[in-house]
Amino acid sequence: MTKIIGQANPNMPWQDKPEGYTEAVWRYSNNPIIQRNATPISNSVFNSAVVPFEDGYAGVFRCDSKSISMDIFAGRSKNGIDWEIDSTPIVFEGDPEVTVREYRYDPRVCKIDDRYYITWCNGAHGPTIGVAWTKDFKTFHQLENAFLPYNRNGVLFPRKINGMYMMLSRPSDTGHTPFGDVFCSQSPDLTFWGKHRWVMETVPGDDSAWQSKKIGPGAVPIETDEGWLMIYHGVINTCNGFVYRMGVALLDLDEPWKVKARSRNYILAPQELYECVGDVPNVTFPCAALTDAETGRIAIYYGCADTVTGLAFTTVDELMRVMREFPL
Repeated sequence: MTKIIGQANPNMPWQDKPEGYTEAVWRYSNNPIIQRNATPISNSVFNSAVVPFEDGYAGVFRCDSKSISMDIFAGRSKNGIDWEIDSTPIVFEGDPEVTVREYRYDPRVCKIDDRYYITWCNGAHGPTIGVAWTKDFKTFHQLENAFLPYNRNGVLFPRKINGMYMMLSRPSDTGHTPFGDVFCSQSPDLTFWGKHRWVMETVPGDDSAWQSKKIGPGAVPIETDEGWLMIYHGVINTCNGFVYRMGVALLDLDEPWKVKARSRNYILAPQELYECVGDVPNVTFPCAALTDAETGRIAIYYGCADTVTGLAFTTVDELMRVMREFPL
């Protein structure tokens, strides 16, 4: 059995796999857990990230407003399912040349030592990766943007590797790209990023066509005794537009730009009404995962049709099984 390296989290959200269900990932029976009107001004709440915090959970949420401005908001929960989300966006402290807002969306949250780091797609004359930290989810300190435009899906690793901070990302452009590979970058101080290493690419042809258009890192990588589990999204361009599905890969512990395993099959795809119908149809977009090291349980938070937030469950052994049975 594969072991998760991390903390016990016995009270995290969980439902057992339904009897007779054969897939590796299964949905929470009361999805979506966050509706589109969760705040007084929200048109949609999706593509958001959560972490254990104090005696419950905290998170940073993408809430597009009724004027369809994109921004990120703090939220808190006792059980990881029922959320109270602030009605005003996060206000960042820092250099005013950096904190100036164009747009903010698709946050991730990663705890390293005693700080909670937030990364998000940050408008700065084009999309790049914003970086900030907090200790209390009340005061947020913004650092320098990680990269030049254009880049999306910046996801930090939850500890230093060989003395360096590391981040996965997907270089991009202003629109939906004809390319979409994942890269890994290193930093000694979370300010200067370099040693960019290619991780993996889209899959041409029909060997794994669900990830043929672009891919991007999703949840913070999960450390196991066999490598880093990366839950990611993959996109296909169909005659009816883009479809976003979830996949899984295993990265080397010490050199995480090296892929040890990757599933040919997706692990979750738009099938339920709330995933297929919304502001952007046919999207399942992972941004966070809670884990319990003692049981190997994993709870995945994902955006549904760019409108609401869903929750799904799996285990580390289920994901390892998918990569063994359906290798790419």
